[in-house]
Amino acid sequence: MKLKRILKHLLAPHWLARRAFPPPAMKAIEAAIAASERQHASQLRFVVEVGLPLADLWRGVSARERATEVFSRLRVWDTEHNSGVLIYVQLIDRRVEILADRGIAARVEQHEWDAICRGMEQAFRSKDFQRGVVGAIEKASKLLISHFPSSSGNDKFNELPDAPVVL
Repeated sequence: MKLKRILKHLLAPHWLARRAFPPPAMKAIEAAIAASERQHASQLRFVVEVGLPLADLWRGVSARERATEVFSRLRVWDTEHNSGVLIYVQLIDRRVEILADRGIAARVEQHEWDAICRGMEQAFRSKDFQRGVVGAIEKASKLLISHFPSSSGNDKFNELPDAPVVL
């Protein structure tokens, strides 16, 4: 099974990300993130990755472990109130992970994020990638609004880029 997974990842063309998330979808996701962040005091990042690097595959890195690495690499943790949230999509393994920084994790249980992930995966099975992500952002926003309401001037304090990232 390990060899099969490695081959799937290494042979997957990078353009699969563009097929699942064409430019209009990426713009819609960016707009959804920007709209979301105006409603609460958290910061969202969206990352999609087609295949994992060979070293990670060889070590058997899971989507969760890779999301943790990406969370650190993109400095999602580097917000004033420890309020970063990463939505990570691993296309080949068909896995979604949401990681929240410690300020949010102290108030929002992981099972709530996991439910959002499973909803995204369900939409992805129907090849409705944009709806899955935008819907997840809306659901995440509801959680964040209840625990981290927007303060005055929040829309001027955007600590992390809103643009989606393709690795």
